[in-house]
Amino acid sequence: MKTGWRIVLLLAGVALLGGGCVSADSESTSEAAGSAPANGLLLALSQFEVTPQGKVLPKPKAALLEILVQRDGAWEVVSIEDPDSNVFHKAMVYDPGNGRPGILTLGGTNAALKLWRKGPQGFTAETLWQKDFGGKFSRMREAEILPLADGNAALAVATHDQGVVAVVEPTADGWDVREIDGKPNTFVHEIEVGDLDGDGTPEIYATPSDPNLFDGKPQRGEVVRYIPSKGGKRTVVADLGDRHAKEILVSDVDGDGRDELYVSVEAVEGGQLEVRRYDADTKPDAGRVVTRLQDRLCRFLTAGDVDGDGRREIVAAGHKTGLWLLRPAARPETPWRKTSIDRASSGFEHAALLADLDGNGADELYVASDDQGEVRRYVWQDGRFEKEVLQRREIPAAVFTWNLMPVPMSLVD
Repeated sequence: MKTGWRIVLLLAGVALLGGGCVSADSESTSEAAGSAPANGLLLALSQFEVTPQGKVLPKPKAALLEILVQRDGAWEVVSIEDPDSNVFHKAMVYDPGNGRPGILTLGGTNAALKLWRKGPQGFTAETLWQKDFGGKFSRMREAEILPLADGNAALAVATHDQGVVAVVEPTADGWDVREIDGKPNTFVHEIEVGDLDGDGTPEIYATPSDPNLFDGKPQRGEVVRYIPSKGGKRTVVADLGDRHAKEILVSDVDGDGRDELYVSVEAVEGGQLEVRRYDADTKPDAGRVVTRLQDRLCRFLTAGDVDGDGRREIVAAGHKTGLWLLRPAARPETPWRKTSIDRASSGFEHAALLADLDGNGADELYVASDDQGEVRRYVWQDGRFEKEVLQRREIPAAVFTWNLMPVPMSLVD
């Protein structure tokens, strides 16, 4: 659920296919004014059965991927369904390094990583890894790009509900899967890849926690680190006690050339949600609170530059309190400046993405406002965000959005 240098990697396929690379760090070539974006938007979804009377049933249908693309000034939808799973927990662009990028999907129920490419007969999938983990659930829950020393890219993958964290690496004749951790009855919701200590070696960060609770009672969790190139041993970097996190962000937001870890610590029994910052030398029990939200959940933190001034911000998508723009404070010990973007936007996941899809040097904010049944874009103009609705759903509860990511049009057309 991330921007920054990862989107540069994810959209590398644009350059390979002749489309010009557009990134959330504004390292892009601006398009001509009024032309269509070089990129579309991926939506990883669950969809549910609906009666003729319009009642949504708790019966999931085939996993659904929607791709929003702009043609002739209008937004259109391209869809992919996978009957092998009942949910896509994530979709993103992935190039293993062979010059054949595709759209990676993470399936649930029938846990599978698949790479979709479009050919003369439409989209077809290559299965990279599929496994029954043996618990109550078997889900590929999250993945991020893991750069390799040879210039290629592996995947860092998190699963439910046996707590498996794995590295999936392309080989000359297939895929090598290395499970570097696992713990029964454990959910890992989130993976991030970055370099907090600045040594040039990528680290994997993950959020193992007890199985989901929805009653506000204490739920144990932590954030752990693995360094695959150094054996992949688990190290606890954020000890959250009786609280837990399902969302983290690793990104260089303050612009000092080194990544930071931001942890969305969920509220317990009416308390406030906290976003905490950890640096490479922060003790696990000493994360610094950068902001608080009067909300129970915040499942998406996304970083970018909304106004094109070269300084980065974070957008936090609260469960019920809406969208918040978080600007770093001048002094590290001072709470960040918090501004409401839209209080009338909400959803359980409330998927959000900052990315410069139109190539103008500033990031737009894309949001799946599931409660309102809309996919929205917010653009910074004259000191405030202007909202545009890209897609409306007739029955909002019939679809649940798990994540948003950019995709070059060259992989769709």
